Amino acid sequence: MKKVLGFAVLTLAVLAGICLARVWSLPAPATAGTPAAVIALDQEAVIARLAAGLRIPTISYEDRSKVDSGALAAFAEHLRASFPRVHATLRREAVGQSLLYTWEGRDAATRPILLTAHMDVVPIEPGTEGKWTHPPFAGVVADGFVWGRGARDDKSSLLALLEAVELLLEAGFQPPRTVYLAFGHDEEIGGLQGARQVAALLKSRGVRAEFLLDEGGAVLDGIVAGVSRPVAAIMAAEKGYLTLRLTTRGKGGHSSMPPKQTALGRLARAVARVQETPLPARFERPVTDMFDRLAPEMAFGPRFALVNRWLLGPLLLRQLAAQPVTNALIRTTTAPTVLRAGVKDNVLPSEASALVNFRLLPGDRIEDVIRHVQAAIGDDAVEVSRAGDFASEASPPAPVDNAPYRLLAQTTRDIFPDAVISTGLVVGATDARHYGEVIESRYNFSPMPLRPADLPTVHGTNERIAIEDYLRMIRFYVLLLRNWAA
Repeated sequence: MKKVLGFAVLTLAVLAGICLARVWSLPAPATAGTPAAVIALDQEAVIARLAAGLRIPTISYEDRSKVDSGALAAFAEHLRASFPRVHATLRREAVGQSLLYTWEGRDAATRPILLTAHMDVVPIEPGTEGKWTHPPFAGVVADGFVWGRGARDDKSSLLALLEAVELLLEAGFQPPRTVYLAFGHDEEIGGLQGARQVAALLKSRGVRAEFLLDEGGAVLDGIVAGVSRPVAAIMAAEKGYLTLRLTTRGKGGHSSMPPKQTALGRLARAVARVQETPLPARFERPVTDMFDRLAPEMAFGPRFALVNRWLLGPLLLRQLAAQPVTNALIRTTTAPTVLRAGVKDNVLPSEASALVNFRLLPGDRIEDVIRHVQAAIGDDAVEVSRAGDFASEASPPAPVDNAPYRLLAQTTRDIFPDAVISTGLVVGATDARHYGEVIESRYNFSPMPLRPADLPTVHGTNERIAIEDYLRMIRFYVLLLRNWAA
């Protein structure tokens, strides 16, 4: 995949080496009551547990009747068998088929933290099965990688978190504050029965976590144009999500005697007007924070433009709007995705409808978008309504000058010392959006490198993770929990 063109660009449409050995070690946490021993990690056992998890096809389908609840149960049992100390020490609760673990802290007066991941994966695109180097649910370990659907999104994060907790428990570590681990089972289809229900349970108990960490950012290596170093993008906000249905009606009948305006023709005009009237582009946090952090790494020209947005803002917006991946950073995007009308080529449809998907920039609200669409269409005969029950406002940008962000940044520096620590905006949708009422701030970051060759594999063919990258993820989570005890 080609690098993104332009000057200060993170490939956000997605989304220090470790010496490999059979066993690597981490110093035990310097906490009262912790044994002064090293935490030993058996690489073969760790990789075997990840591979086994990838063999369980926990696929989410839009048609929920196709979801295999037995696969989700099997994955939960795999976790129970793989992490005995976790299940002996932490309180584990099933929320539907999602899982909530509670690791009680020493000090009940401090705010807890919430770490999330999801168990489900997207389906394999029909007809692409034979293009995989190894079958997508075989969990093959080969050529320095673990192959399979979920290797990046998001079973690696989930299992790495549990590996880290298991290691810390083995070392006798108890966190100073309570840690919640929330693992959703339907993130890929909205999280309505998973993360949303877990969040409701936490809210009912009066939980207010100091911060949440979920997937959504990564260490972008060779992806950010104009920056030679890897960029660790700790995302500080997430775009909102809305799908609108446009509906038109007209007289049916034979196509040999059409009226001047058919239902389908009226709909096509409405869709064209919506697409040709995008919402305005503008700079919002955390994108401006991202520019400020990346500018010092760039050549003079792009650096000058980024730090002088007050002067060159309109020019910069035009350049960013020219590429889909950067256009998504500066506006609420508009994407017609589905058209439905007619049953036969010689029959006039009496009804036609279209779905248009919007990803909301922080500062735009769902009702703002609906009013914008109605004004752009300018036709009262076109009905505009919300489609489905999957919609969310954009998250408010989280602080990047507080203790949680500094903790994440320092832990990232410890594991990726060559990386530029940046922030950014999640242009997709994650389970984090459901937890807004039980957290103070939220961040999206998976401690794994994302290279140009990796981009097509996320939700695509040949999803895989390098063994050394997975071991580094475990080390990150161990250090994150330990650093929070400092």
